[in-house]
Amino acid sequence: MPRPHFSPGLRAAAPRRPGVALATAGLLLLTSIAVVSAPAAASPTLDTDRAVDDTACSANVDGTADFTPVLSLDLPTQAQWLNQTPPYAFDHTDTVAAGFDRVGYCLELNGPAGPQWVWTAMEPFTTDAHRLGLPTRTGEITRQRVNDLDVASNVPGVTTGTGLAGYLEMWPNTYSAGSSRQISGASPAVYDADDTVNASGGYGSFQVHQVGAGRPSPVAPRTVFAVNTFTSNGAALSLGIGSAPTGHPDWTFAGNAGTFTQRRLTVYARSSVLTLDQHPQDRQLYPRDTANGATVPVSGVITDSQVKAVQLHVTSGDDEWTETAEVTDRRDFSFHPRIDAALREYRFELRALGAQVTRRVGVWEGIVAGDVYVIQGQSNAVSATYNGSSAGEESPFIRSYGSPTADPVLSAADRHWNYAGSEVTNQPGSIGQWGIRMARRITDTYQVPVAIVNGAHGGRPISFFQRNDANPDDITTNYGRLRQRLAGAGVLGDVRGLLWYQGESDNDNAAVHVTGFTALLDDWRGELGADVAEGTRYFVYQVRTSPCGNSTTGALREAQRQMGDTLGVTLLSTNGLSGHDGCHYAWAQGYREMGDHTFAVVARDLYHGSAVGVAPPNPSTAAFSNADRTEITIQLRSDDPLTVEPGSAADFRVNGTTVTVTAVEYLAGGRLRLTLSAPADGATGVSYLSHLRAGPWIVNATGTGLLTFYNLPIA
Repeated sequence: MPRPHFSPGLRAAAPRRPGVALATAGLLLLTSIAVVSAPAAASPTLDTDRAVDDTACSANVDGTADFTPVLSLDLPTQAQWLNQTPPYAFDHTDTVAAGFDRVGYCLELNGPAGPQWVWTAMEPFTTDAHRLGLPTRTGEITRQRVNDLDVASNVPGVTTGTGLAGYLEMWPNTYSAGSSRQISGASPAVYDADDTVNASGGYGSFQVHQVGAGRPSPVAPRTVFAVNTFTSNGAALSLGIGSAPTGHPDWTFAGNAGTFTQRRLTVYARSSVLTLDQHPQDRQLYPRDTANGATVPVSGVITDSQVKAVQLHVTSGDDEWTETAEVTDRRDFSFHPRIDAALREYRFELRALGAQVTRRVGVWEGIVAGDVYVIQGQSNAVSATYNGSSAGEESPFIRSYGSPTADPVLSAADRHWNYAGSEVTNQPGSIGQWGIRMARRITDTYQVPVAIVNGAHGGRPISFFQRNDANPDDITTNYGRLRQRLAGAGVLGDVRGLLWYQGESDNDNAAVHVTGFTALLDDWRGELGADVAEGTRYFVYQVRTSPCGNSTTGALREAQRQMGDTLGVTLLSTNGLSGHDGCHYAWAQGYREMGDHTFAVVARDLYHGSAVGVAPPNPSTAAFSNADRTEITIQLRSDDPLTVEPGSAADFRVNGTTVTVTAVEYLAGGRLRLTLSAPADGATGVSYLSHLRAGPWIVNATGTGLLTFYNLPIA
């Protein structure tokens, strides 16, 4: 076990901010230490008398005295607060302007069941001054786990306790019941702890849920409290404590505000004693270094003179250690613990110590070290579920960052590490079916965690993926959204491999495709890394068709085949996959095998894996092999043995003639011999165009099919 390094009184020179989030134009840092500045109330004169903490929570819950009530809102029966500030009874966010390290909510209701109340406290989910109250403005979207959730309530059925795992769903938008699959047990059919926020506003969700600590988890999600419908037009608010006994568990569409005589929401914050410059994010993957591990910096500045030391406690299974930094006159601190790149998670807990203050100020869980990959392209890079499930490939050691959504607002709102998923698209953590298969093969074989960031978008030509050179971070562009996610994750310069599958929408226009891809590759190499030793490798799939449904064209596919020579990328084949519908692929004999073939090549190039039977069969030269020109021998670049399935001859063309290929035979030394129907006088070249859907195929030992080639000259 590597031991940690810490430097009291020394701030890191280049702080990493792993939780960067873009709120349309600006960056929002998601940390456990926040500076609060909530919106002013609608009334020009605030009712300061209401600042007295007279809630049922303060009267019944120990520990609330450490918190300051900063906002209070008497909820009406109806509200239309979209892009408006709710009429808070008081705003005392200035009392915690120096920062806070914990937030709390107290919801009080009085209705048919009598007085009800619930208290929740948790790590901060934002540093934005306007994000602790109801999210009423465009872009105020929170959809994330929180650690160390405390719950107290007088409502039967609400599970109370401390140190629970929570999940927040807070936004002004409409939403649907679809699940991101980040939360075990959440339903895609009802509104509960894991719903899908839509791009538009007009309903509103302010919900806290209890969930299982990981994924998978046997703990079913439960609603702690919900306030909904506050940005709707004319609908009654829907709210409740605990899970709703009927209808949707999170009280969506309940429309029940009129049944309560009291509806008060009070927001609390606990003043911080330090601020953080660097710290991990929950579920973060740190790129491993050449020593097969990673350094996880934790640093900051003490803001309370009562704090005399800062203590970092790290645990992973049975291993644990604690380091303490005494506070110096400079009042800053820095820890640099190292973690192993292995199938193990680390938990970090930071405490501030002093004669008058001893508190936990940060908890970060599920931290790992491993390898980072990017998947980019159009729909076959998205690799959505078309036929067959890949859910069994998912693993807690496969991660992703952000969401591949094309909506700039939704993309900006998700700056979190997630578990990678393959059964849903445009959701947090979505990486696709062949991506999850490849990652699972890496984690199982080499016992190292993997992060995949998928930026693909279906049905788009090469121009859609280009960089805005004047503003590479332009979030209205596909390149900018992907770049922001990689930068927010802290992995922009640490990508081991980028995998590209695109070309169907370029409609066999080879010149446009090559020009566009060459520009993209230059940008990637400049920002992600050059494909040299210890650098980034670039893998390019030769598409099956261009456009979809047409296997008779070959110019674009031939241009992709030549990229291996002209651009130095590594080629991958899609021939040999029979689970093909003319454009996309089923799981079996499709994306599953594509993931296997990709793993074999990546393992060869990046993990010192076997090279035997791995490279896609790729022709080098073609020549007539008898005097009357009725045979053509194609020399391949590898002497790996191939299997030639009966019927494969139909996919060959002898260009410039009407002669057909009647038989194909594999010969030792990496050769294919084609038997022709007649002498091929006047032939200009030979082509292999493959075909739609199922076999027959010419494949190597891994099942990878012969690359398509078009008008290969005959010597």
